[in-house]
Amino acid sequence: MEKRILEHLAALEKEKNIEILFAVESGSRAWGFASPDSDYDIRFVYKHSKDWYLNLWETKDTIEFMTEDDLDGSGWDIRKALRLLAKSNASFTGWLFSPVIYRANTAFLEELKILASENFNPIAGFHHFHAMNKGFEETLGTDKMTLKSFFYTIRTALCANWIAKKHTIPPVYFRELYELIDTSFHAKIDAVIQLKSERIEKSSDPVSDELIRLVRDVINENNELKNSLPSGKANQEAFNTFFLKYLDL
Repeated sequence: MEKRILEHLAALEKEKNIEILFAVESGSRAWGFASPDSDYDIRFVYKHSKDWYLNLWETKDTIEFMTEDDLDGSGWDIRKALRLLAKSNASFTGWLFSPVIYRANTAFLEELKILASENFNPIAGFHHFHAMNKGFEETLGTDKMTLKSFFYTIRTALCANWIAKKHTIPPVYFRELYELIDTSFHAKIDAVIQLKSERIEKSSDPVSDELIRLVRDVINENNELKNSLPSGKANQEAFNTFFLKYLDL
């Protein structure tokens, strides 16, 4: 599938007259708990030629595609991406630190990771995951809960918890969040990940009450910590300097 993805990205560059600066996997395949029928969620950042940025009028700054073989693609122009990153957009930091990289301008990606880390706003990051978690929490421990919704709930809870405790961008790969919880839970969660890897996305196999309580405990802790987060403000000049550097201006 990787070959198919790379071919599609190359064709997209030619069709749209753009340069893709990096392309990664997002979603469950990057998080490490995919199901057999999970889509490939390809996320990328691209740039146009210099003249495109001299247009007086705002023009479309996103590219999206969906193919018949489950490639779900979404890309942002570099200017849009940097503006969102300056706000510590959690979706974009998830792209940046994805462990599954299809292709990249290595210098660009590594410098952008540093820029993201140095300008991270814990309040913005925490509330993104905490707000998402509220929606997923509604199904926790009910007959509406699927393996997918369980993992979305525990992942968003742990990402928010990571930010509340460490004030840094949380890891994308789910198992790296294990350090937040007692080691007695690790093998039990691994067993559910294994089960999910064998089931379709909407599988409703039961999850133990012990793991449900774990997630509720993390959520309760997040509610206690949410008002003690430090604020952060992006260095706009640093973002602008980065932007001009990679447009060669």
